[in-house]
Amino acid sequence: MAYEYGYSLESPKNLCMWEAQFGDFYNPAQLMIDQYLQCSEAKWLRQSGLVLLLPHGFDGAGPEHSTCHIERFLQNINSNAYDTMDTDAYMQLNPFNINFQVANMTTPANYFHILRRQMHRNFRKPLVIAAPKVGLKHPMAVSSIGDMATGTNFQPILVNHFGDQNKDVDRVVICSGKVYFDMSQKLAEADRNVKVIRVEQLAPFPSQLIQDELSTVNKDVEVTWVQEEGMNQGAF
Repeated sequence: MAYEYGYSLESPKNLCMWEAQFGDFYNPAQLMIDQYLQCSEAKWLRQSGLVLLLPHGFDGAGPEHSTCHIERFLQNINSNAYDTMDTDAYMQLNPFNINFQVANMTTPANYFHILRRQMHRNFRKPLVIAAPKVGLKHPMAVSSIGDMATGTNFQPILVNHFGDQNKDVDRVVICSGKVYFDMSQKLAEADRNVKVIRVEQLAPFPSQLIQDELSTVNKDVEVTWVQEEGMNQGAF
């Protein structure tokens, strides 16, 4: 990771990526992340576009191969970046003030767009991708060619409606990552009208986009966050 980080500084026009077989493989490289990747711009005015590919998801492989510790990264986001995000959705798509980005995509189109966006911008920010391994072959993790055609872009949130769309939503569920695949199968069988908001970009957090979705339902509708990790892990 140290080599790729240095390469990203010297060759900012190249897409530099460091991939772990399992997300937690970055544990020995924690020093590089804490001392360099997360704060090099603040300390030395050096921008890096390094991408960390850290597969994440509780797939029954045990404590060594289950999590890339999303919560560690989110705890190290510089807080002042959120001052503008409550009202400015543009800043969520162009995080000039944030020290790095975190994403947990569930579609090939979003994966394509976030890598393209990483290089197309006129600035560089580190990117942590916590994409689930199960998404490589899951039948629901698909996109059409049209989702990657001209005029399309990265979607920080994805919204799905389960139940009778002619009736009012009685519950809103917000989640991130592969838990959506498991949850959607249950919701398809349930006799309820549920709106599911998938948070594909965790940092910068798309608070305004989520608020826009919540404004379309009744104020007394139950809103719930769902994750497969423990409460003190994951994005909660």
